[in-house]
Amino acid sequence: MDEKDLRKIVDAVKDNIKSPSFNMGSSSTYKTDNITLNTAKLLAEAVEKEAAKVGVKAVIAITNSGANPILIHATDDSFIASYDVALQKAYTSVALKMPTSALKSMAQPNQPLYGIQFTNDCRIVVFGGGDPLKIGDAVVGGLGVSGGTEELDTYLSAFGADYFKNNLA
Repeated sequence: MDEKDLRKIVDAVKDNIKSPSFNMGSSSTYKTDNITLNTAKLLAEAVEKEAAKVGVKAVIAITNSGANPILIHATDDSFIASYDVALQKAYTSVALKMPTSALKSMAQPNQPLYGIQFTNDCRIVVFGGGDPLKIGDAVVGGLGVSGGTEELDTYLSAFGADYFKNNLA
């Protein structure tokens, strides 16, 4: 590759940045395949408010589309154990592109995914509280919530996924 080829590449990148469709990942419009930190903060704030309404001291974990942590938000006096559980719920929801609550029945003895929780270095969570964050059919991140009962964690992660879809995507 010579200097002329490099100039073409640099010019193409500059033209793309100037394009009206280029977006650095604002919270209102996506032109990327990953949730942004700013959006993760807004989502965590919304889930925290809802958790307070239902009386849950929650840990809220948000990952990108590669299941890597973007933000982990622990409310005051949340359980220490909830940190890892929330993170693994977010991981699972991205890794399998489905809510963790959907795995529960499939991971029971004599069911098709029995034992899946022992794969991926035991990071797969087979109970509710994790939801993929989607734009259309594309998974751009994952949300994991831990700190309440399974039913409350499931409610809060579904609330967060809906909030993301309707307000942030």
